[in-house]
Amino acid sequence: MLEKPFRLDGKCILVVGAGTGIGKGVALELARQGADVAISYSGSVQGAADAVEQIKGMGRRAVALQANIGLVADCRRVVDEAVKYLGGLDGLFNNAGLTFTKPFEQVSEEEFNRIYEVNIRGQFFTCQQAVPYMVKRGKELQSRYPNRPWAGGSIVNMSSVHGAAGFFGHSVYAGTKGAINAFGRELAVELCNQHIRVNVLAPGSIEVASYFKSDPNYTREMGNSMVPWGRVGLPEDVGYLATYLLSDAAEFMTGHTLYFDGGLTAKMAIDYKPPEGAR
Repeated sequence: MLEKPFRLDGKCILVVGAGTGIGKGVALELARQGADVAISYSGSVQGAADAVEQIKGMGRRAVALQANIGLVADCRRVVDEAVKYLGGLDGLFNNAGLTFTKPFEQVSEEEFNRIYEVNIRGQFFTCQQAVPYMVKRGKELQSRYPNRPWAGGSIVNMSSVHGAAGFFGHSVYAGTKGAINAFGRELAVELCNQHIRVNVLAPGSIEVASYFKSDPNYTREMGNSMVPWGRVGLPEDVGYLATYLLSDAAEFMTGHTLYFDGGLTAKMAIDYKPPEGAR
């Protein structure tokens, strides 16, 4: 039986795409649960610096690394630099991603390529670079604690409800999320013999700063109204599930896509209003 299976004490984790929004929320929650965290960011310099300051304030180690995850060389470099700083790698949370809303007929080749480069190629090559470090980490832990079974490394790749259901203007984005789901399932099978588990986290409506920027009319009440559960999700909600998937408590879980959406994908798209007074 594992001691404190839900805690992340002593774990070294890289969160890719953590300067703002969901990634930042996840990085902070991982630190709250005891992990040392390296975060990568693209352009959110201040957001990344703020995350590092907060994590260090919790008594954990943290570093921010700038990277363009659309470039394979940067995927490899950011993993290498994270390991150099942390001293090893137990977990990888792949959050970097791009999106835009545009009718299928109007999507340009450049737009198509850019989203696939970041959303799927970025995940592929950060995972590829991370695996040998996780294997090495496992050997070190087994040597240091011969009587304690190694729970394995953990990779969590971010997808979306758009990988399961259609929505106008998301032909390119949805395609990348479907690819991430299939890639995660395949990678989980391939890495079982190396004792590294791979799961995909697919959130629905998670309120981040960009919601308010892209739609000046957006309000929390509007967000709540779109979710069957009655409230919009928040970055810390994703952090709770990410913490579980990266913890030893999830040692027997691999190859799954978890839709984390307040019932969004479970609900039929038919516009139906229940009788007044019904709940």
